[in-house]
Amino acid sequence: MTKKIVLIGAGSAVFTQGLVADMILSPDLGPWELGLVDIDPQALETAEGLSRRMIEARGGDIGLNASTDRRDILPGADIVVATIGVGGRRGWETDVFIPRKYGIYQPVGDSVMSGGVSRAMRMIPALVDIANDVKALCSDAFFINYSNPMTANCWAIHQATGVPVVGLCHGVFDTERQLAGFIGAPLNEVTSLAVGLNHLTFMFDLRWNGQDAWPLVRGKLAKEPRQPDATLGEIFSEEGEWEDSFKAKDNPFCWQLFETYGAFAAPGDRHVTEFFPERFPQGKYYGKILGVDAYPLEAVTAFGDQVYAEMRAQALGQKPLDTWVFERAEGEHEQLIEILRSIQNDQRRVFSVNLPNQGAVPNLPADAVLELPAAATATGLRPLQILDFPDPLAAIINRKLAATRLTVEAALSGDRKLLVEALLADGAVTDPEVARKMGEELLEAHRQYLPNFFPS
Repeated sequence: MTKKIVLIGAGSAVFTQGLVADMILSPDLGPWELGLVDIDPQALETAEGLSRRMIEARGGDIGLNASTDRRDILPGADIVVATIGVGGRRGWETDVFIPRKYGIYQPVGDSVMSGGVSRAMRMIPALVDIANDVKALCSDAFFINYSNPMTANCWAIHQATGVPVVGLCHGVFDTERQLAGFIGAPLNEVTSLAVGLNHLTFMFDLRWNGQDAWPLVRGKLAKEPRQPDATLGEIFSEEGEWEDSFKAKDNPFCWQLFETYGAFAAPGDRHVTEFFPERFPQGKYYGKILGVDAYPLEAVTAFGDQVYAEMRAQALGQKPLDTWVFERAEGEHEQLIEILRSIQNDQRRVFSVNLPNQGAVPNLPADAVLELPAAATATGLRPLQILDFPDPLAAIINRKLAATRLTVEAALSGDRKLLVEALLADGAVTDPEVARKMGEELLEAHRQYLPNFFPS
């Protein structure tokens, strides 16, 4: 029977490309009907053209339709995937550049600190609207969110609509793969347990064929050079590819946390440092500045612009279609397909997902959205009960959950005072007047995307 999957935010061309490739490579789950949605006509044209060329190149059993209005596409959907980015890369840059004027430096700015809070203000209303349409038009659909800030977004959707959204991210998957490589173990022989918030998930148990693998990690760590060098914080290698090596000197802060708490924080320093702004005043990070010469944001957004231009040229037939995507290594897209396969066949495989806690981790709030392990069954995703999550790690997560809770309330209500409190609770800014002034500047910069703060 044909399955209908709807991708909202299809203009996120890299994600769309990967998902279409995975659908083509997974005929056991098909045939498919793919609906593409994006409010930007040019972005939608790019996504649709690229998808059609890929399907034609490999003869995929995939029907395709597209619209700028999701209500045209949602009816009958079995799976709905949200990958929206309200404001695009320019909005993302604004989230980071305005706080820099106030001495706040971020390497990413999509989850926490001032940039993450700002992003949540415009993402949450848009995702709540999408969730309400899912409830009205395809209430039985499996609703998946990839958009950041993941924790705040999913929490707001659950709280405001009751729609059972699932948040997916490849951070824990990638970290497990990297740690396996670090100790020389085949990935399919390595398992882990990890709990936390998206982009701060503590892997507190790691096993190789069922045996504790942390002694192997510590042994390798003792032999590794630990002193960060000039390459620390690089986004790209000399060849212009994403770094895929995993060396102790590349994540000094996460290894410091590991030595203190006995758990490795996924997905590494680029994201994890943002949850500890008090440890990196003025962005100072091992002789560099976060977001400037360590994990420079400008390099990431420029790379995204370049990739989009390449994909648009392929979509319009101006360049040959890249075929590497059909042979690439596993990543976030396969996680979605593998979850769907495990649900369809009741394989009960375990994945890292973002869901309401609901008592699965007793030393964290029941209503909070956590990144935690869950089994993908024929009855849906069922969180594993984690009775041994260490209390010291829970203390760190609880502190960040308080700021996330305020962020969600501010975004849903459009309350400026709560926005200031969210910025202060996050910890990147400690002066209430600075938080108020910066908050107002961020709101004004994003006015067109903030219906809750600027009702028409």
